[in-house]
Amino acid sequence: MQWLLGLAVALTLLAGQTASGQTGTAAPPPAVTFRAGVDRVMISVVVRNRAGKLVTDLIQSDFEVLDNGERRSITDFRADRAAVSVALLFDVSGSMQVAEKVDSARRAARQVLAWLETGRDELAIYSFDTALHQLEPFAPYREDATLERSLFGIAPFGMTSLNDAIAAAAKDLAARPNSHRAVIVLTDGLDNHSRLSPADVSGIASSIDVPVYIMAVVSPLDHAGAKTAVNSERPVPVGDLADLARWTGGEFFLTSATTQTALAARQIVDELRHQYLIAFESASQPGWHPLEVRARNRQLVVRARGGYMVAPPLAARFGAVNRWF
Repeated sequence: MQWLLGLAVALTLLAGQTASGQTGTAAPPPAVTFRAGVDRVMISVVVRNRAGKLVTDLIQSDFEVLDNGERRSITDFRADRAAVSVALLFDVSGSMQVAEKVDSARRAARQVLAWLETGRDELAIYSFDTALHQLEPFAPYREDATLERSLFGIAPFGMTSLNDAIAAAAKDLAARPNSHRAVIVLTDGLDNHSRLSPADVSGIASSIDVPVYIMAVVSPLDHAGAKTAVNSERPVPVGDLADLARWTGGEFFLTSATTQTALAARQIVDELRHQYLIAFESASQPGWHPLEVRARNRQLVVRARGGYMVAPPLAARFGAVNRWF
């Protein structure tokens, strides 16, 4: 119950947030889309086999959807290879100066951009420290010097509001018409200034169906589980960040080498292009509804957002806000 209260308050706070420096939005490129209406819920789904290979040839009858444990009928289904919309978040807080992490993040950004298709995919670029700043508005992806200047003409400074930045960018991205979309975060994983917790953010992004992919770039000495790792005084909160990403249907990557970031970047964009889009009729009961999407072939691994929110009637919503504040 406390988690739901925190989510509702976070959604209320975010309702008025905009990224500073925003200059407007451009029309998106053609893309495979469908919108869930008032009484429908849309889910983006990624499927892999036990060997980790992406599975792209399933049909509607291969899936089942459980809403709070109750099976729901699928009302719409798409499985096309599609254009993608990406909100790329670049951490420019002071901690990124340590061990050349900012340079590693820049290389990771190049790897992500290398897999985008010019004129077809859609991209916006943000930076964040204590606040979120939109460097480039949503527009069809283009390969030019403008993006290079946006990504590489910034110097790290200040504290980090990682969780708040993800939530605000997810809200921006949710307004875009393309259903194949994600927030991709390039960071060292440290947060020392956010109002929102990882659980708050995962709830917000899940409720609006925006997957979050986090690439935490670290030095080999801080790479937990690697042979080069040592005990760090400021370890990356891997568990919290991994939970945040996976609850939204995204993924978390801890990288300390160029080959690792290259593989992660390709996996992210490839997943976005081959998402299955599933819609079903929404429940009528207000509140949080946990979701489970399963493949009838139990050898397949399905990843999707963890739930959705049904808003109470308007009068009840205003009453709840008055009680909270």
